[in-house]
Amino acid sequence: MSVETGTDPTTDPATDSTSVNAETATAASASTEPATPAAPSSVTMTKALNQALRDSLAADDTVLVFGEDVGRLGGVFRVTEGLRAEFGSNRVWDSPLAESGIIGTAIGMAMNGMRPVVEMQFDAYAYPAFEQIVSHVAKMRNRTKGRVSLPITIRIPYAGDIGGVEHHSDSSEAYWTSTPGLTVVTPSNPADAYSLLRESIASDDPVVFMEPKSRYWMKETLSLPVTTAPMNRAQVIREGTDVTLLAYGPTVRTALDSAEAGAEHGLSIEVIDLRTLSPFDDETVSASVRKTSRAAIIHEAAQFGGYGAEVAARLTERNFTHLSAPILRVAGFDVPYPSPKLEEFYLPTVERVLDALESWDWEL
Repeated sequence: MSVETGTDPTTDPATDSTSVNAETATAASASTEPATPAAPSSVTMTKALNQALRDSLAADDTVLVFGEDVGRLGGVFRVTEGLRAEFGSNRVWDSPLAESGIIGTAIGMAMNGMRPVVEMQFDAYAYPAFEQIVSHVAKMRNRTKGRVSLPITIRIPYAGDIGGVEHHSDSSEAYWTSTPGLTVVTPSNPADAYSLLRESIASDDPVVFMEPKSRYWMKETLSLPVTTAPMNRAQVIREGTDVTLLAYGPTVRTALDSAEAGAEHGLSIEVIDLRTLSPFDDETVSASVRKTSRAAIIHEAAQFGGYGAEVAARLTERNFTHLSAPILRVAGFDVPYPSPKLEEFYLPTVERVLDALESWDWEL
């Protein structure tokens, strides 16, 4: 897959006045009225995200969308397809191939009343912007004693299972969740993708919005627009009594499949979709763990120092006397993400989840 395709200079408003005038006229005619829910249809996560961006742009003229190839191409995964044509290149445009510059520009715009929505294109592409995000995006409100907020939404397609190569399959969530000042969100289904992205864009605080690439093409029958549970709340998506299985983003499907497989062996598994990784919903998760007395968390990132370590520590501290066994982690291995031919051996699977659960002494 070719991603760094370069930026067409004609997407710069200063060099394409005819196009801009036409596009601005189109944008001016865009309705800002609340959208009427459409008839239920099969919607992919890509379509849900695209519609969330479209509705946010229509509802608020301070919303801007930019990043590498998000304009004419419509994004590598087509999440921004059609937005430039509809809203004009003053509001949706291709940036240079410079992630630090993308975030630096977004900071300046946000400080001056805009709501930038930027795309990092791939998970590991965000690393050149790490300093800007950690030093400035996350800290500006605190640094200015609340006088300056940065309502920036940073979209990051992340994780593997798409046959990607190096720098295209990282699970970098632990970097962002360990940074105070950032809200970190990851949907696992199309309905949440729409609702959580709309809420993220409307937030006055910066949000790292992590989109699981392997779920872009999953389908769900729903009517857009849709409102799901609020951001910062985890959801119990399958009831159970024997063990709580925690997952987020790409591993929610793995957790549900594991629960189905476990049921065939008489194991009742409760599945929780965390949805927002930071701040953490201690209330919902602890209530489940106290009911089942056992818990495991699944994620694609390497286990050592991964997000699951924080979850296990929090749950142990808050629920120690309710636990019948140590909290388990089923994660990627402690190696760089492998080549496409080997990723099936790296990713958490139903078999690995069930093997982990069987390791407990169930007599306790």
